[in-house]
Amino acid sequence: MGRMMTDGVAWAILLSLVGLAVAVTCGIVSARVLRGRLDGHALNQESKSRETDDARAALRMRYARGEISREDYLQGKVELED
Repeated sequence: MGRMMTDGVAWAILLSLVGLAVAVTCGIVSARVLRGRLDGHALNQESKSRETDDARAALRMRYARGEISREDYLQGKVELED
């Protein structure tokens, strides 16, 4: 009877450790996935900002070279702010 009780406690401890390992692994994987999504979002925003800055610079250059009128320049500025 004593050996059966010891075996039961051993199994309970083993299953508890396995459950803890699974929980920790799930937590680590979840954290990495969320961090990856957030990093990807930040990179996407940075890329869009850089593209908008490049477009504004091109618009200023076209206006400075006289390729577009003041009206076209101002309209382009308004559209790039959206």
